[in-house]
Amino acid sequence: MTPLASMLGRVDDYLATRRALGFIFRVEGDELRRFARFVDDTGHLGPVTFALALRWATLPQGCDRRYWARRLDLVRRFAQFRVPLDVGTEVPPRGILGASYRRVEPHIFTVEEFAELMRAAAKMPTRWPLRPHTYVALLGLLAATGLRISEALRLTRNDVDLETDVLTVRETKFHGTRLVPIHTSVAQALRDYAGRRDKRRPRPASDTFFLSEYGSSLKYCKVRKTFADLRQTLRRPSSSGRWPPRIHDLRHTFAVTRLLRWYEDGSDVGNKIISLSTYLGHAKVTDTYWYLTACPALLAVAAARFEKHVEPRVAP
Repeated sequence: MTPLASMLGRVDDYLATRRALGFIFRVEGDELRRFARFVDDTGHLGPVTFALALRWATLPQGCDRRYWARRLDLVRRFAQFRVPLDVGTEVPPRGILGASYRRVEPHIFTVEEFAELMRAAAKMPTRWPLRPHTYVALLGLLAATGLRISEALRLTRNDVDLETDVLTVRETKFHGTRLVPIHTSVAQALRDYAGRRDKRRPRPASDTFFLSEYGSSLKYCKVRKTFADLRQTLRRPSSSGRWPPRIHDLRHTFAVTRLLRWYEDGSDVGNKIISLSTYLGHAKVTDTYWYLTACPALLAVAAARFEKHVEPRVAP
């Protein structure tokens, strides 16, 4: 059997094509290669079949059904790619296992909640003096800019220009690079952190701006675990009542807060939303709308503006 005749060879060909078009396909690629190895292990030599795709998608037991649906969706898109190349390819029907994704209601942090979070970060028990300062600076940056956590963790020292107060965010979700201006107060907080960081780790093992207690780059899994510990200090439950606040919710909070400020200022939100989309690094403005969530303060301002708009004019 030639490499491309195997399912693994076909999947690798598909992944190479997609990545050449700019898609990262890291997690998706791993999943598809698992599917390919499963198919090759069965001895199947032909094209993708619906039966094989469904059998593989539903292999994991005790998991959320949406995970099955996501696995099947990956195979469906791969099968669509192979249809012109492999006669007899069967494309799994869309939605046969239900919805593959459901938007988790984000937690919009109040000013008081975020202050609690920052106090907890500043006072976290640790043997490493730099650690509390690192998380105060990191969380503060996320809240003030709406950066993705992956973008913040990848920032290098050269990317943080504290002379012009501008961040250079490289290799974003869509392989782009953008400049992110920051407020002078944010820049000062980053300067303070950099001073403490350089004093504690004058010869770090990484050139990333945020360092671990060992002088290496911060790892997402460790940041996520630390955030989970910190959120236990919040006295209020999550906004949805089902999901605890996530670190990504700081990005949602930034978008909602910015929109609220524009409403309060009487700005033309329809035009301003384009600026927000650019600042957040979205490929299209519809991605920005995904981050906007109704909250009492935002609904109150929007209702007041609508009431003023429809209020009948009184004749002089």
